[in-house]
Amino acid sequence: MNATLHTIDGRSLLRFERRLAHPVEKVWPAITDPDQMAHWFPAAVEMDFRLGGRIRFVFPGGQMEPTDGSITELDPPRVFAFTWNGDPLRLELRPDGDGSLLIFTHTFDDRPMAGSFATGWDTCLGALEKVLAGPGGQSSIVPERYAERHDAYAEAFRLTEGTVRDDAAEPAVRFERLLPHPVEEVWPALTGPGEPVVGGPPPVPATAGHVPAGTLTQVEPHQVLEYTWLPAGRVRWDLTGGHPAGTRVVLTQTLPAGDPVTALTAWHARLDLLAGRLRGLAEDPWPEGRAAELTKRYTELVEAR
Repeated sequence: MNATLHTIDGRSLLRFERRLAHPVEKVWPAITDPDQMAHWFPAAVEMDFRLGGRIRFVFPGGQMEPTDGSITELDPPRVFAFTWNGDPLRLELRPDGDGSLLIFTHTFDDRPMAGSFATGWDTCLGALEKVLAGPGGQSSIVPERYAERHDAYAEAFRLTEGTVRDDAAEPAVRFERLLPHPVEEVWPALTGPGEPVVGGPPPVPATAGHVPAGTLTQVEPHQVLEYTWLPAGRVRWDLTGGHPAGTRVVLTQTLPAGDPVTALTAWHARLDLLAGRLRGLAEDPWPEGRAAELTKRYTELVEAR
């Protein structure tokens, strides 16, 4: 992994630096010519190659509707920047010995998507390197081990962390996480064998053990699972599927007065186990010291509020 995630003016910025064993003069056409971009970029590109020129992106197999962008910065052979699905992409080349340094950035608003974006662009830039290597160097732009790589980026970027919702009427802890699997896989992994029903007990994979679970109060298959916890409160899972990147999961637990650190640590553990199960891993105990590490992290987070 060689991507970093930053926050600039309230937006997320994903940054890659790649040292390429080819001079700027060779790399520039590979990142600007539509015929060459077709071998590494995730869509076919049609463009009016000038500052302010229109770009059209056509996705293979019609998996997404074509979209339009525009060229926002053009300084040959140094900078090529444009909008992609409304987000700014910027490619900058710098001479570096007998090769060059490529700085690639993607700015976006949907921070939970950073792991998916990083996995995809990492694959595309790897394909670019192989294309530059010459005949026979073409590589697939479909990420290998997508779920494993996505979850590693999510952990590195701290996208797996929960937050505390300060609401005097109903304080809660909240996790928002993208799981790189279709909702048709996530729902049964969350609910276990059989279908949960309102009034029945919540499925064990949807509980964390730090509070006594009550009964299910809302069940909408593949979308919502909500139950009470005792003595008073609720846990709610909201799932949004239908996206190529996977399933967005929002988990909230209302809190009694007191310390939210235990709840944050317990739900972080449960979500990690769910992600691991979806990748085919057994529910082995956490690495030694992991719970203490998370407790320390969440204690610092809560104290900093």
